[in-house]
Amino acid sequence: MSDDKKSALSFNRRDMLLGAAGLTLAAGAVKAQQVSPPLVPQIPFNYPETEFVYEAIVDIEPGIDLGEGPVGQRAMVPITGGTFEGPNIRGTVLAGGADRQLLRGDGVRTLDALYELQTDDGAIFTVRNQVIISPQAEQPRFSFIHITAPEEYGWLNQSIHVGTLDSLRPERDAVLIRVFRLI
Repeated sequence: MSDDKKSALSFNRRDMLLGAAGLTLAAGAVKAQQVSPPLVPQIPFNYPETEFVYEAIVDIEPGIDLGEGPVGQRAMVPITGGTFEGPNIRGTVLAGGADRQLLRGDGVRTLDALYELQTDDGAIFTVRNQVIISPQAEQPRFSFIHITAPEEYGWLNQSIHVGTLDSLRPERDAVLIRVFRLI
């Protein structure tokens, strides 16, 4: 194979690889551009669907300032009770949990809440909400909800849950959490 053909073949392969990565070779420099991935079979994009699990009204006390830490301002919001209800589950939010918050230097607030729910039939399970609130967002919209339930509610352990978080203030010192299972 001649050197010209080798060079053209090498250049074409490089162009295809750069194109697949969304890059263009221009005057010896690499620059990014918006392109759809070439040479990739058209695979349908499956959007995640959700199924409503329950809605909780979680009563809270005013936050407690825990002071400045190495990565930001810390606070804790005690959880004092509440109720929850969904198509297959209902009960009360037990007092004693808390939402630990961190206001980072970049303005992002992270929430990490750990608390227990007790169903009307006496089963107790643990919920852990982790939320990231961007300074650009008007309110937090998504939280990851990890649930550890006893055997009779094992269906909660076999799913990934997401949710929404809304404040009920000033009407009530509480937050409204809606939980959905990814299906």
